[in-house]
Amino acid sequence: MLYADRVARTFGSLDVLREVTFIVSEGERAGLVGPNGAGKSTLLRLIAGEDAPDTGSCGHRGGTLGYLKQEAGHDAERTLVDEMWQAFPEARAIDIELHEVAGRIERGDGDLDTLIDTQGRLFDEYDAMDGYRIDTRIGRVLDGLGFATTDRDKLCGAFSGGWQMRIALAKILVRRPDHMLLDEPTNHLDIAAKDWLADDLSKYKGVVLIVTHDAEFLDRVANRIVELRDGMVETYTGNYTQFQQQKAARLQQLDKAASRQDREIDRQERFIERFRAKASKATAVKSREKAVARIERIERPRKEAEVHFQLTSAGRTERDVLMLREIGHAYGDHVVLVDVNLHVEREQRVVLIGPNGSGKSTLLRIAAGMIDPTEGSVEWAERAKRQYYDQHQDEVLDRDNTVLEEVRSVAVNEPDVRLRTVLGQFLFKGDDVFKKISVLSGGERSRVALAKFLIQPTNVLLLDEPTNHLDRTTRRKLIEALEKYEGTIICASHDPGILDRVATRVYEVKDGSCREVVERRRELD
Repeated sequence: MLYADRVARTFGSLDVLREVTFIVSEGERAGLVGPNGAGKSTLLRLIAGEDAPDTGSCGHRGGTLGYLKQEAGHDAERTLVDEMWQAFPEARAIDIELHEVAGRIERGDGDLDTLIDTQGRLFDEYDAMDGYRIDTRIGRVLDGLGFATTDRDKLCGAFSGGWQMRIALAKILVRRPDHMLLDEPTNHLDIAAKDWLADDLSKYKGVVLIVTHDAEFLDRVANRIVELRDGMVETYTGNYTQFQQQKAARLQQLDKAASRQDREIDRQERFIERFRAKASKATAVKSREKAVARIERIERPRKEAEVHFQLTSAGRTERDVLMLREIGHAYGDHVVLVDVNLHVEREQRVVLIGPNGSGKSTLLRIAAGMIDPTEGSVEWAERAKRQYYDQHQDEVLDRDNTVLEEVRSVAVNEPDVRLRTVLGQFLFKGDDVFKKISVLSGGERSRVALAKFLIQPTNVLLLDEPTNHLDRTTRRKLIEALEKYEGTIICASHDPGILDRVATRVYEVKDGSCREVVERRRELD
């Protein structure tokens, strides 16, 4: 069981959590939802015991706990398989001891009967904890999350940021703890890995609390929704779609009840005002004044704040914006791209698809000039003003900077009033701009990264999974802005919204090649 009992947590003058109480019982897979900055990650840290509430209590009762954070944590010098085995410290210790005992038996080092008895006991203990099936379990999870067989002997530090998050997730899934806290588990997964994870979690018999903005994923996995908003929680039975239906009905009832209360208060106040001066009605007036004062006002639901921004193209480029000719690239012995040719024209919106690790990000980084190709050439239009948005852009923010300082670092000539106006469009208002990056949630850091990116003049956008980490509203607004953008877009994305609404040409990057799979010509103004 996972629980929170009247939990409160304050950061400075900000009450992030107030009187939060809920229980997630055995067999429940609960989605923890709410706007960015609501305190979802904070609540997970409290339940995991990595932070302490100011008041109240929270945690888990009975069994083991697995906690996936938004930051991967592992030993970069271990191989992938060795890192997986760290999830089984007891079995690993017995395995090491078995090898030592076997070596002593082989060398005749000690009493043979005693060593054989010890070996038999260790075999029984290892079998009791299902140690002989651990390699099979590790293989099943690594296959499901998209790791190649050849990846298993690679050092963890050799994997990219997205794959390192998969390593952290895999380490929890192979352990199969009694309770799981998963903070944005789908952010770095392609469609195949996400489908596998949804199927795996839907069969899980333990207790799960998942933070994700992926409604489709919650529809497949969750049987309960916990909504965190304004420091308080409401719980709903069912998946995300059912939660939306129940919430809409509840808000409608709340609005009607508030309207009835307003009419009743208005009626009582008219009576008080009408008869206030009449001595014969003094007792009735006084009684009604007390009754009105005692009424606990029904608070109407507040509309959730939304980001508001637009993408403006800074001038036109030549017709031929980008020419990639015979691009090849390899990381050591690992060949990623072979003889890739790509021609992008003005105002086209090119979307690159393909499995994780296929080379989409590499191709974008080569185009952006972040890395040099092993072979081939990159030619940009002379008037191209390009900006590159990395899928891990939020991770390279300076955690010691304030929000305002971080945005100013790429717009040094812009006045503060302009910077604060832009930040206000990303919901950083008033003193919010003076918050340190280190105290922001993952979603808030993504909004800072997006504001940083969009404040710079551009007519070509190079985007690597731009909707990762964004909440549903910010994602929708970004897709709308990309639809209206009059410049050129080159984007790697698994997001169906970008594919359906933004793309005019789609290319699949796979097995070293880049081939157009869908031609989507549109009339562009």
